[in-house]
Amino acid sequence: MKKQFLGFSTVLFIVVCTLSQSCREHPKSWIVDSEMGKLRVEVLADSIRVPFGMAFLPSGELLVTDRATGDIILLDGQSGKKIRLKGVPSSLSQGDGGALDVLPHPDYKNNGLIYFSHAIGDTTRSTMAIDRATLQGDSLIQVKRIFTAMPYYEKPNHFGTRMLIKDRYLFFTMGERYFLSYSAQSLDNHLGKTMRLFEDGGIPADNPYVGTENAQPEIWSYGHRNPQGLALHPDTGQLWLHEHGPKGGDEVNIIQPGLNYGWPVVSYGRNYDGTPVGMGLARQKGLEPPIYQYTPSIAPSGMAFYTGEVFPQWKGNLFIGGLALQHLNRLVIEDDKVVHEERLLKELEKRARVVKQGPDGYLYVGVDGGMVLRIVPN
Repeated sequence: MKKQFLGFSTVLFIVVCTLSQSCREHPKSWIVDSEMGKLRVEVLADSIRVPFGMAFLPSGELLVTDRATGDIILLDGQSGKKIRLKGVPSSLSQGDGGALDVLPHPDYKNNGLIYFSHAIGDTTRSTMAIDRATLQGDSLIQVKRIFTAMPYYEKPNHFGTRMLIKDRYLFFTMGERYFLSYSAQSLDNHLGKTMRLFEDGGIPADNPYVGTENAQPEIWSYGHRNPQGLALHPDTGQLWLHEHGPKGGDEVNIIQPGLNYGWPVVSYGRNYDGTPVGMGLARQKGLEPPIYQYTPSIAPSGMAFYTGEVFPQWKGNLFIGGLALQHLNRLVIEDDKVVHEERLLKELEKRARVVKQGPDGYLYVGVDGGMVLRIVPN
């Protein structure tokens, strides 16, 4: 038999690749612990660097945004095959910017409409925008901008953004851009706010600040820091939101129109340098307190109520991704109060960026790095 010899460069590649985490194949699944017993976590897809937004289509396919690249990816819910959509509006993928949330219209099966929030601008000034488009095959067509947050700002930080549609209204969040924290207390801008529009971008006449001098008419609530979670309670229909605190003080809130949720006047956290936020108060009369807060901070991202039958013990529970403490957070809710918390997937040591319930009743989690995981019973 003829002997074959490997060159030095080939041997070096094999050694480096063996030692490098980036060269290893991800395991197809893991077994993890939970209070309800063992769970299986399956890898549906990888190579999505920051899977910020996820949404299921009626076909069972999954739309996933990659914040780092500005892409929207069409993901087969069974095989994990990925298609990067064409015609996606350009995003500013710097800092906290890039492709953010994605949302199909409730009547998507008939109209093919999706909503896409993303950072826009350049290195000198940027903001968040929402576009509506039709998904046709593997392309977005008839793209129309329906909202642009004001003002633009030079630093690419704290854009939010999460979206949902309730009835005929589009609700969405916007961060306070970090360096402009007190803008969250002013009604003349969109920073640190939740907003409400009609599905087509029109402004409802009964929004709380329509007709108020110098107020932005899209505003629904204000006094938020960087809200990256938005969900409807399955029983009450209430709008639930979570937002990043600074050093501690992440909040879960129930949103009511026209109310002030306090940032940066009050906070359960402290500034990153250890100094007090505002006057150092956690609560103040006239400002809405959170129903739950995390100190130390978990850096929450993504939010979904579980309504399926696969995990009956979890029905009605609220799931939130944890970035800083690298886990999936489960909250048990009774009468609008959190009565129990569990931290799942800690063994994986992954930043959980977004969580969604699939039409199959399983939970799907996008993690930085970046995989889409499926949680199933073991």
